Amino acid sequence: MAAYSPFHLIFIQPTRFNTNLQAQRINVKPERTKTAITSATLRVAVIGGGPAGSSAAEALAAGGIETFLFERSPEAAKPCGGAIPLCMLHEFSIPSHLIDRKVTQMKIVSPSNLTVDFGKTLKPSEFISMLRREVLDSFLRSRAVDCGATLVKALVTNIDMPVSEKDPYLIHYISNNNKCMLAVDVIIGADGANSKVAKSIKAGDYTCAIAFQERIKLPEDKMRYYENLAEMYVGSDVSPDFYAWVFPKCDHVAVGTGTVCSKQNIKQFQAAIKKRVKEKIEGGKTIKVEAHPIPEHPRPIRVRGRVALVGDAAGYVTKCSGEGIYFAAKSGKICGEAIVRASENGKKMVFEQDLRREYLRKWDDQYFSTFKFLDVLQWVFYRNDAGREALVEMCGDEYVQRMTFESYLYKKLAKGNAWKDVKMAANTIATLVRCDIVRREMDAYLNLCVGSK
Repeated sequence: MAAYSPFHLIFIQPTRFNTNLQAQRINVKPERTKTAITSATLRVAVIGGGPAGSSAAEALAAGGIETFLFERSPEAAKPCGGAIPLCMLHEFSIPSHLIDRKVTQMKIVSPSNLTVDFGKTLKPSEFISMLRREVLDSFLRSRAVDCGATLVKALVTNIDMPVSEKDPYLIHYISNNNKCMLAVDVIIGADGANSKVAKSIKAGDYTCAIAFQERIKLPEDKMRYYENLAEMYVGSDVSPDFYAWVFPKCDHVAVGTGTVCSKQNIKQFQAAIKKRVKEKIEGGKTIKVEAHPIPEHPRPIRVRGRVALVGDAAGYVTKCSGEGIYFAAKSGKICGEAIVRASENGKKMVFEQDLRREYLRKWDDQYFSTFKFLDVLQWVFYRNDAGREALVEMCGDEYVQRMTFESYLYKKLAKGNAWKDVKMAANTIATLVRCDIVRREMDAYLNLCVGSK
């Protein structure tokens, strides 16, 4: 690599960087040591071992690039509904034994408890997969390692920026209570909403929601009700700007909610969703409580220098649905493959313009319109309970259901019928107006009742 990256000498003479840190190579075999020093093999660090980081590491390692995958707590699991679309099973070769439940029925419940069966248009071969994140993440990390990535169980503490365009990034980390350092050519930040990598490149801030979830083990008869059923609840009682959920897992259900604008009241909203489903979960035992930040929009900067952000670190979580697993894995895969292409399988240095051209442009071309469309949906329907009532009422329409599930299951905006699209738009406006009139009438009636007391 001396042709463009003489920093590999730090592994021969670590005292060049005389700090209290121990410069180490991480589990590199002797024969690979020789290759790393004498040939032009790109070195990439992926910070974060969730779906985004693992998918990036797998693509990199499979492409012949020396890859280091940093994960602080491989045993931990991110609080998450755990729903993934059908296309992800095929695209990422997720084996069926990882799936806890195949959801073929979905109910969406309005603030007034109007319930709509939201799955009437699913074909016999279609379903939504429910997984536990600890199971999925472990599988994806193991596959990256099988492809040649080196898994580093460590806490990254800080990153030193390069002085010149071709100088290395120096990653400082703690592993087994030892302070260590690793030099790399490129970094992929896949370390979540509170990304240390994003901070190190001054990628800018973004709005974060908080998701709160309890895993509740139900009695056998109660669990049978949720065998292949997922529920979504909307209403200002369970969330002022999002929704609450009951998703089935292997032997328990995940009951949770999220919010951006009222994070301090998250436990109040959690109590409200448990109250709404009280009869269905009665007798259940809480086995785990989880909370985690979720980004609401992409960061202002997703690539700077030879550093790229993917997954939650980049802000790839959709509004309205809060979905992030597929987009995390997909962004990691696109970024990893982009580096492989731009470096010609690790033989060339990669620069910012390469990451922008091969990664960002491809990502934005594929998904910008999807994210903007869901932004608009959230703005229209989640502002007040009248909008939420309208949303649930609309979900009873089979055309709306088909368009929704085709877009969700296969991750592309479904092509509709022009006449039906016009009709749907007209019905949407009429429903919003009608629900708002009902809301105003109810408010006036309640104020009258209060005033007469």
